[in-house]
Amino acid sequence: MRILGVDPGLTRCGLGVVETLPARKVRLVAVDVVRTDADLAPEQRLLRVADALDAWIAEHRPDAVAVERVFAQHNVRTVTGTSQVAGLAMVAATRAGIPVALHTPSEVKAAVTGSGRAEKAQVQEMVRRILGLAERPSPADAADALAIAITHGWRGEATVVPLATAGTAAGPTAAQRAWAEAAAGSTARAQAARRRLAR
Repeated sequence: MRILGVDPGLTRCGLGVVETLPARKVRLVAVDVVRTDADLAPEQRLLRVADALDAWIAEHRPDAVAVERVFAQHNVRTVTGTSQVAGLAMVAATRAGIPVALHTPSEVKAAVTGSGRAEKAQVQEMVRRILGLAERPSPADAADALAIAITHGWRGEATVVPLATAGTAAGPTAAQRAWAEAAAGSTARAQAARRRLAR
């Protein structure tokens, strides 16, 4: 499966494409960060990101697009831009007929590091190891996009292990078990919220 991961942001939007392969491996296809100038009008900045998303989908033809789920932040201006870019990614994928998935930051961190509270440096290092890279993906937005794509590639595949340890572990890794627990908790909370709204 080929997955495009999107770490949404208006100033920096991380884009990363990975492939899940036989023998429980994950391969890097491409990674980049789309940057927009804060001096530009918001609509011009959004257009630049939208064009980049369309170009990446056309070039890499992913089987799925995975986007980080946006949570409220103290900085309203930042969360607004992030939400807008997340929406662009979902629209671009849907127009191309590609399934969309949303993953919370804690799910992604747990999937690649084993801890839902991991620091960005830990995520960068584990992404490097999982993909067998010589250096950590930089900036953090690039690593986050790859981590989102990896998380989606592992979704429902309990036996997948990182490339660096493929063939040396039996069953799910500690990171994957932690991710599964985080995902289950997120699903349970969402179901409870829907039940409350239905009352």
